[in-house]
Amino acid sequence: MTVVLTVAGLTLREAARRRVLRSLAVLTVVLLSLSAWGFSRIDAEFGGLTSGESRLAAAMVLNLVMFGLSLIAALGTAFLAGPTVAGEIESGISLAVLGRPVRRSAVLLGKWLGLVGFGSGFIAIAGLALLLIVRATVGYWPPQPVTGLALLAAQATTLLTLGLLLSTVISPMASGVVAVGLFGATWIAGVVGNVGVALHNESVERIGTVSQILLPTDGLWRGAMRAFQDPSLFAQFEQAFKAHPFLSVSSLTASYLAWTGVWVLLVLGLAGVAFQRRDL
Repeated sequence: MTVVLTVAGLTLREAARRRVLRSLAVLTVVLLSLSAWGFSRIDAEFGGLTSGESRLAAAMVLNLVMFGLSLIAALGTAFLAGPTVAGEIESGISLAVLGRPVRRSAVLLGKWLGLVGFGSGFIAIAGLALLLIVRATVGYWPPQPVTGLALLAAQATTLLTLGLLLSTVISPMASGVVAVGLFGATWIAGVVGNVGVALHNESVERIGTVSQILLPTDGLWRGAMRAFQDPSLFAQFEQAFKAHPFLSVSSLTASYLAWTGVWVLLVLGLAGVAFQRRDL
């Protein structure tokens, strides 16, 4: 356990020194600045959240901006996870570390914990800053902010776990590209599935369902959207919710959350097996 925590701490420090972190900081500042401007325009147009239309506009824009935040987190975690294994193997660092009596599984678990801490911390800080901007500009506060941010952190954890698995078999850059590509493809499949729900087409709806099972990032994102929405909006604007990419109809079930946890453990286990068999 000591080895795991030591590696986790080293991974956090290494992540803080990478150029990816500076890029994330710049993108986050730009996103928060644009959000402040956008929500101030909502306040100017609607004059505060005094009507259902203004609350609906605030919820949609909030979910849109939160999607941008989740995308930044996805890019950051995916491209940090890639060099964590593959990059250190190519540079020879892994050979120096694992030449000692240290188990590969402990090193991999420590790296995973460090990345999870980094991703969750980023979501918590940037997400809270965004919510405070929304509160200050239009007076809107989502009903379940902690749940929403926790689901976004789980989304980042899911993607970085996939990136960690990919980094054990392919190059650092390729692992990041593939992970982010799958993230985007799953989101698009979720939008297509949502269109199927609106059209009552089970075949099209099944596309979104299957994609959310194979890679739970989009399912977690839709649960986060639901947590950021005013629940009274669905009763008022039921038609607006149908096939909308930034509005969610239903909350996540306990069984889906359990499957997400099992998925992460399975992929992390596969990463451990692949790392154990890889030549250094």
